[in-house]
Amino acid sequence: MKFSSWSLSLLLAGTTTIAAPTIDWTTSHLQRPIEDNTKSGKNPYTPGNKDPFDHKVDSWAEKLQPLPWRNGQGATMMGPRNKDRERQNPDMLRPPSTDHGSLPNMRWSFADSHIRIEEGGWTRQTTVRELGSSVEIAGVNMRLDHGVIRELHWHKQAEWAYVLEGSVRVTALDTEGGQFIDDLQKGDLWYFPSGHPHSLQGLSPNGTEFLLVFDDGNFDEESTFLLTDWLIHTPKSVLAENFRLAPEVFKAIPKSEKYIFQGSIPGSIEDEEPRGANVKKSRLQFTHKMLDQEPLNTTGGLVRITDSTNFPISKTIAAAHLDIGPGSMREMHWHPNADEWSFFISGRARVTVFAADGTARTFDFVAGDVGVIPRNMGHFIENLSDDEPVEVLEIFKADKFQDFSLFQWMGETPRRMVADHIFADDPVAAKKFLDAVDNPVEDPIRSVPHVGKTGMD
Repeated sequence: MKFSSWSLSLLLAGTTTIAAPTIDWTTSHLQRPIEDNTKSGKNPYTPGNKDPFDHKVDSWAEKLQPLPWRNGQGATMMGPRNKDRERQNPDMLRPPSTDHGSLPNMRWSFADSHIRIEEGGWTRQTTVRELGSSVEIAGVNMRLDHGVIRELHWHKQAEWAYVLEGSVRVTALDTEGGQFIDDLQKGDLWYFPSGHPHSLQGLSPNGTEFLLVFDDGNFDEESTFLLTDWLIHTPKSVLAENFRLAPEVFKAIPKSEKYIFQGSIPGSIEDEEPRGANVKKSRLQFTHKMLDQEPLNTTGGLVRITDSTNFPISKTIAAAHLDIGPGSMREMHWHPNADEWSFFISGRARVTVFAADGTARTFDFVAGDVGVIPRNMGHFIENLSDDEPVEVLEIFKADKFQDFSLFQWMGETPRRMVADHIFADDPVAAKKFLDAVDNPVEDPIRSVPHVGKTGMD
């Protein structure tokens, strides 16, 4: 049984808290030319290749060009092709033999989303319009350069966010008139309940980039309530009455919405925080440091879960941050309380979704991809690479993170019952399986021993 050095470091760590691994993965294998599928006896995409166990293939790293050959069946491709897309989706071109039936598309890449370009920033979104299965959640990827502001606004949906790079300042107001300001870094979160006004501004020399998540798949980034938009569409006489100023003061307001724009460079929170006898700080904590949480160290990676139990304000969004080590997998499981909306930050993975009634479909994911798995549908996340980790966010429209582990279910069900279901005619295999799941330990990311064509090496 062979484990990568990454997996061994986690095993040796035991229950000790360790930082997420920082590894300089070699990229020398990416420099190899694409292999000619017709000349390599080892290539899986050939007529003579036999793989009854449907092993994973990292076609992108191995510079292989997928072809629809599987265990002697299939044929070459003669029509127009997008070979780069084929290499990113090897299990679409040659699906596992276990795939069957029809399922709606459950994968979308932000690279296919329209970008709205503004002064010093941009935004793009993945909603039910881009990905029809994204019913419960919509996502927005936004970039703000140094000092650039996403203008003061609010919206009908609650907003949850994860900082991907850089640093950002957030401001908010609660329903009791309490103000909130905080500076966030990579791996930090914020959550603004429905209707709560807020703003965002890039801080670090290169600004910031983040993922916004909204608890409604029909959300549209173009439909937010903007400060400037409201002022523009209010009579200046009314503005004058509301703020007790002369109407002429409001001649200077913008002629159109600002949305994303270059602002002045902010000072420290201490210098900028509003002061006055009637100004008060919010009693709510709108931000959370997700990557500073003590991780669950598993045999194959690291897990951090943030929901309303440790981030109380986040009543409609729960999330897990996963580091899936090289060659490891997020175990077979399902979620009973919400659809899973996954965002892949790095790495390459495959996911098979089991939809009952003999239906299953496999999807491949790379950085910047979104995956949707409807509630109660069984699935796993398998790292396609034996050299690089997968970093992914599992996000749910729920107040609590919940899942069921297939491994745990089998280990906590009477042995006779399990054997009768799966291995009624093979007592030897039954004993091996039952011993493997006996007294199960929580291990949501599992290290995977090297699997050869005929079994474990």
